[in-house]
Amino acid sequence: MMVWLGSRPNRMQEVIPVKRKRQYSQINVNEVSIELQAQNRAGHKVVAGVDVGKGELTLCLVWPDREFERPWRIKSPGQIRLAAGKLLELNKLCPVTVAMESSGTYGDAFRQALADAGLPVHRVSGKAVKDDSEGFDGVPSNHDGKDAAIIGTLCVNGRSDRWRWNGVGIDRSEVSAKNDSVKKDLARPGAPRHAAADDADSTDPAIRYWVRQLDTAQGIRQIFCGKLEALLARHWPEAGLLTNQSGPTLTGALLHWGDPRAMANDPRAPEELARIGGHYLLAEKIDRLIESAKTTVGVRMNAWAIREMQDIAGAIIEQRKKIQQCRRELKKLTKNHQAIQSQAPAVGLTTACVLWMCLGNPQQYGSAGAYRKAMGLNLTERSSGMHKGKLKLSKRGQRLPRKWLYFSALRWMRHPSVKIWITKKKQRDGGHGGKAATGIMRKLAAAAWHCGQGEEFDPGRLFPGSTCEKVQNEKMQGPRVRGRVGGSPPEDTVTESHCLLME
Repeated sequence: MMVWLGSRPNRMQEVIPVKRKRQYSQINVNEVSIELQAQNRAGHKVVAGVDVGKGELTLCLVWPDREFERPWRIKSPGQIRLAAGKLLELNKLCPVTVAMESSGTYGDAFRQALADAGLPVHRVSGKAVKDDSEGFDGVPSNHDGKDAAIIGTLCVNGRSDRWRWNGVGIDRSEVSAKNDSVKKDLARPGAPRHAAADDADSTDPAIRYWVRQLDTAQGIRQIFCGKLEALLARHWPEAGLLTNQSGPTLTGALLHWGDPRAMANDPRAPEELARIGGHYLLAEKIDRLIESAKTTVGVRMNAWAIREMQDIAGAIIEQRKKIQQCRRELKKLTKNHQAIQSQAPAVGLTTACVLWMCLGNPQQYGSAGAYRKAMGLNLTERSSGMHKGKLKLSKRGQRLPRKWLYFSALRWMRHPSVKIWITKKKQRDGGHGGKAATGIMRKLAAAAWHCGQGEEFDPGRLFPGSTCEKVQNEKMQGPRVRGRVGGSPPEDTVTESHCLLME
């Protein structure tokens, strides 16, 4: 704005007046008067929008005319029962619906209190709350009081889904809400369910437990495998060229001797290695390992280095046993689970368990694209004007479906018929194979959805066209791997170095 001072113009910054139309200042839940809140609105429906934080909840009452009251400040967990009691008292005067975001586990205690009180809870997409922040009051800001008001307003506008409490703490429909493009309400009454879904509900907590134990054990094992690789590079660098560094043979030998020179000097080393490696360890490899231990150029080990080597090898063996136990338990739990068993030929049993735990029933998704989008495998692009962006995975939602589907893709990449498609894809991509693995993941995601609808898995539909005939000829054959015959590659035979690629 220009003003004249004498004969010269001067520029002065214009001050835009701010009108305080919306009150976001919070009041403690102890100070809330229900009679005052419901004054002149008795009988009107009200939505309580809740913004969930780690140690504090913010609740805002929103009326059908989109007017809202001052937000309540609720300390978690100390004031959760008090807040639920206040809402139950308000419900006697005005029908109350509570709207919340799916914010991890921090809001589960409040959800349980609301379920015990008999109050209906709706779920609002966190992405919708963020997108509506500027349109709500014209200011592109986010804070607890405003977010609670936005959550309540979105529920009033019908942009929410019923969020039922299942008594476990995690609703299978919750995970798909992280993908805002999946419009189905997975928990609505009358939604189509798998034939075995009702029976599977009782096994879901157990499946969830063993899947989490398996993922934790693999993560811990990965850490120790990295430590072992570093120690072997210092003390026995030739070992990695002869056998798998984290395999049972080498880790068992390191746990027993700790030092390659101690193994080389032990006259019973061939018999002990044969016992550790079993009948799969050939005598030729045993001789090469012992010869390598004798002639290694690695740094000589002291007592503490030997102890560290043995501890790390023992930890890897322990985690391997725990991983095997988790797989056995999942196999027993899902023996009669129709949805998981139908997806197992395409992606493997463990991956099918992960998909069920993270995404829920595949029959509750309207299309294969929606199921794939819930995994974060949909393609996104950022382009504007002259800038042409690249297609990338959205990677929204939980990481576990992408991680385990990546393992399934790596197993299928060893299939002879799939190698034909991979070779052509790598030629188109300049010799890079990363996009080929991503392409297989996306195809397997769609195949898992179709199998979940009751269709029989057909490998020929993964790669139609020039490779279709070859795939059909090798259908139900698969790669020859010990102890397994079938149409899909074996379960979880991928090296640990691949674990971090899809995080």
